[in-house]
Amino acid sequence: MVQPDQVRDAICRALPDAAVEVEDLTGGGDHLQVKVVSAAFAGLNRVRQHQLVYGALRSELATEAIHALAVQTSTP
Repeated sequence: MVQPDQVRDAICRALPDAAVEVEDLTGGGDHLQVKVVSAAFAGLNRVRQHQLVYGALRSELATEAIHALAVQTSTP
């Protein structure tokens, strides 16, 4: 289980300008939805944007602290 603040912090370390919203979809801390707005996404396709977010959470996903992750990305 991971706390929403930990997810937000990990994404912000990778994407310092990001505005991040984290929602726990089940209350168990392992099924999350994130909305990330960052200028770093400019010019990138959706797959590459999502890869940046997944990369920021690599260890949480590898250890299955996060079992399911829904991602929405956009630019400011």
